[in-house]
Amino acid sequence: MESPSQVDIGADVSHVNLHKTFCIPHGGGGPGMGPIGVKKHLAPHLANHSLIRLNGPEASNSAVSAAPWGSSGILPISWMYIAMMGAEGLLKATQVAILSANYIAVRLAEHYPVLYTGSSGMVAHECIIDLRPLKLSSGISEEDVAKRLMDFGFHAPTMSFPVAGTLMIEPTESESKQEVDRFIDAMIQIRKEIAAVESGSIDAENNPLKNAPHTLADMLDDSWDRPYSKLQAAYPNQAEGAAVSNKYWPSVNRIDNVYGDRNLFCSCPSIENYE
Repeated sequence: MESPSQVDIGADVSHVNLHKTFCIPHGGGGPGMGPIGVKKHLAPHLANHSLIRLNGPEASNSAVSAAPWGSSGILPISWMYIAMMGAEGLLKATQVAILSANYIAVRLAEHYPVLYTGSSGMVAHECIIDLRPLKLSSGISEEDVAKRLMDFGFHAPTMSFPVAGTLMIEPTESESKQEVDRFIDAMIQIRKEIAAVESGSIDAENNPLKNAPHTLADMLDDSWDRPYSKLQAAYPNQAEGAAVSNKYWPSVNRIDNVYGDRNLFCSCPSIENYE
């Protein structure tokens, strides 16, 4: 099927993402559930259905999913969300999400470059901050910021998508102003730490950002010899005088995120163990 927007932009393939279009709440990365529309010349190449043969795709084409009716764990969530929210609630959710994203963009604009603002200086429901200039001036990357956010108790926003070297912040309607402010404060504090690296007042490689996240085991290590305090490492907001009511402790330090992708190995027992 061709959607109106697909015709307008000239795309051959268009995925109507359930996470966006049908308002499924955030979680699990935004499940990629929803129809995929293609132009007519691609229809014969589509997968067919395992139980009901469809017109359009070649009859001999096989299915690509073992779940012929989609994800039973996702679809009811979307239906219940829409049914309970209603037209008024869905409109309000959209308004709050856009307002929150713009609130973040405005408050962070003096600390980080913000990409893709409109003619009026506004963003949509996502605020993309550009860390590439800071990487050039300090050596601190988007990954360093993402890992440091764990010390503040946050899972990082989407990293390097849709633009490499950026963080895409998408608060949605589910975040309270208190939580949004807490995130903004964390990002401002991180910017201060980056500034310390830029000025040379802290080592470019041995600093809270490069060493993040900090675990409880780090705090209990008597051999701590880093050029910053344990308080700054594990309670960065408290170092600025902010109260900490609870603390999330990362379970492990930083790992090489792509090592496993580039160095495949079998996790099953060796052949010798079966002898």
